Amino acid sequence: MIYDPFEAFRAEVHNFIRNSLESLYPEVSSKVVISLEDPPPGHGDLAFRCFEVARHLGVSPEEVSKAISSRAKEFTFRYVSKVVSESGYVNFYMNLDEVVSLMCSTLNDLGEKFGFNPAPHTHTVLVEFLSANPIHPIHIGGARNAILGDSLSRLLTWRGHKVLRHFYVDDVGRQVAIAAFGFNLLGRPSPWTKPDHAIGYIYALTSSLIEVCRLKESLKRAKALGKDDYYRAKVSKLDEWMRVIIELKERNPSLFEVFIDKFEKVKDPEAEIRALMKRYEAKDPEAVDLIRGMCNLVLSGFKQTLDRAGIYFDSFDWESEITVWSGLVIDVIRKLEATPYVTYSDGALVFMANRLVRDFDLADELKIPKNYEVPSLTLIRSDGTTLYTTRDIAYTLWKFKRADKVINVIGVEQKITQLQLKLALIALGYKSLAENLVHFGYELVNMPGYKMSSRRGRYITFDELMEEAVKKAKAEVDTRSPHLPIEVRRSIAEKVGIGAIKYAFLSVSSLKPVTFRWSKVLNFERNSAPFIQYAHARAFNILTKAGVRSIPHEINPSLLRTDAERDLLVRLIRFPRIIAEAADKLRPDLVAEYANDIAISFNSFYDKVPVIRSESEDLRNARLWLVNVTRIVLRNSLNILGIAAPQRM
Repeated sequence: MIYDPFEAFRAEVHNFIRNSLESLYPEVSSKVVISLEDPPPGHGDLAFRCFEVARHLGVSPEEVSKAISSRAKEFTFRYVSKVVSESGYVNFYMNLDEVVSLMCSTLNDLGEKFGFNPAPHTHTVLVEFLSANPIHPIHIGGARNAILGDSLSRLLTWRGHKVLRHFYVDDVGRQVAIAAFGFNLLGRPSPWTKPDHAIGYIYALTSSLIEVCRLKESLKRAKALGKDDYYRAKVSKLDEWMRVIIELKERNPSLFEVFIDKFEKVKDPEAEIRALMKRYEAKDPEAVDLIRGMCNLVLSGFKQTLDRAGIYFDSFDWESEITVWSGLVIDVIRKLEATPYVTYSDGALVFMANRLVRDFDLADELKIPKNYEVPSLTLIRSDGTTLYTTRDIAYTLWKFKRADKVINVIGVEQKITQLQLKLALIALGYKSLAENLVHFGYELVNMPGYKMSSRRGRYITFDELMEEAVKKAKAEVDTRSPHLPIEVRRSIAEKVGIGAIKYAFLSVSSLKPVTFRWSKVLNFERNSAPFIQYAHARAFNILTKAGVRSIPHEINPSLLRTDAERDLLVRLIRFPRIIAEAADKLRPDLVAEYANDIAISFNSFYDKVPVIRSESEDLRNARLWLVNVTRIVLRNSLNILGIAAPQRM
């Protein structure tokens, strides 16, 4: 089966370049990596840059490009129609008749799955994403993580890999213990609102009061010691936290008063929280019942949010079960202790990551900047508790028992931690696992005029984001399509609003921050989910109006002569190639960019070319075929992005 018709053209170009180099320049042919590029519009469909060859030979790139292109007349092409030398490049033009013939064959085999393009070697890939702490709702930053992880999983599936979607429930550690302490102090109340929002409020209130207590103690010590500058700094900090507490009181006055009354009766909240952490790690039944109960409440809220967003997980992995209670983390620590890269420092057990880098000369391999020293990693605190990264080493080994490759979708700020994790695997003798561990980093989301803080209870939740997007989309749909029934308009608004959020996060490279502005997110005219969804609905509407029961499987591409038709056709041919590149490079943004380009090209085609009223039946069928392929490609592109493809807008 031919999955990628464009590949036949690319392979023929590659073979021609290799043959030409061996014939013309045998002395340098083995030194040259043949890399084919997409030329600017109007300059062919693939290009070979001759500058590297020219540098080896000591001649001009133009001389090389002319020599190579002149050999075209000696070569028998099937998928190449023209070869042109231009400014040190050799540009190649597709023979559309032949390539479209292959495309028809692919469409006959795959039908609605056109674009599925399995890798030469497929694997089981475990994608761990979101893994939001079960102490507050999924906020806008977590939304980007969830949307990226979902799209990556979809993209890798389209590349033929078996994908496992995992959520790591971080139920061990200080933050969960703080939330559970507050939840227990209130008598484990039934949520008065969506459960993750309720626990988020309790966590913010508990965390804020603990911080105020800590600052007050610092002020007492500073005053006693006469440290005036330090005292003034702490007073300023205390004022800030008191403002946070006032905000929290305004959100729920009655619960606030009950909580304050109970909190003031606790002699040492910090000591109780530390004790709760230790008891949970020791699997004390009462502590387990408290923390598990609270975490499950939050997870039920997460699942409601994710269900609305169309995002799912195959497994929710509990940190306590996998790494602590199983004894796996202790086993990992013992094995690391047996290496020369672990030592004790002030009662803490420390992994000396940089020494490992030096001893095994790993800097270049792991892309560590020159003269940069990887910080040491504390494995066990002096009080005997383990750290998140220590437990993550054990979890990573657990994941690799289930998959060939592991992708961690986690913020770029965790770059050092993820590097330390790889180095710990190497120290344990698992270098091959380290090579198959991928940190898929992403940058923050900015909303102009808003500063977020989970500890302070200040965040924009994914729920609020979706609700606002759907509300704004509904207003737009009501204006554009008032004739549609109200339920239909609501359904469209849901798809458009949530799709708009997803596209806003996916259309930008994960390594770039996203500045979230509604005017751009819900733009129906360009580079947005609504714009692409509208193009899909338009294509579907044309096919419906045409009243055809079936679209012809094969066409005569020579009938499609206009620039608008040819431009759209050439772009559609590339769809399987885009899938391969985006999946192999882990770049969902390439699919988003491609879908936008297809929508632009299709709109141009729609404006310039009649379809249903074409001059002849054959031309009508050819254009309907082109519209149908556009529909399939737009729908599948949107599916990979996790965005619905409405049939009408």
